Amino acid sequence: MHEYSIVQALLAQCEEHAKANDAARITKVVTKIGKLSGVEPHLLETAFETFKEHSICHGAEFVMQLQDLKLYCNVCEQESEQSEVRYQCLHCHSTDVTVLDGEDMYLMSLEME
Repeated sequence: MHEYSIVQALLAQCEEHAKANDAARITKVVTKIGKLSGVEPHLLETAFETFKEHSICHGAEFVMQLQDLKLYCNVCEQESEQSEVRYQCLHCHSTDVTVLDGEDMYLMSLEME
């Protein structure tokens, strides 16, 4: 399960941000997880809840915003979002598309005290 290593990196990033902002603790962690990121949200949440107890995020709320696949069509120049993993324009059905969002995981925000 690579979610455990992802959470360890996430907690390290939270620690860095807390130190940079002279925060004693983090109360909320907000992430954005793309459907094509390879991250399993349920496993990520379980890993976060397990490892946060021995970190600056002890007791923090963990929020995951799931991002659909966002595509730009190079033929009709339209953007579309789809929950299915399908590299095809919803407007003209071309497969000549560029992925704009939905492949990565991001730390979006932290609430600190």
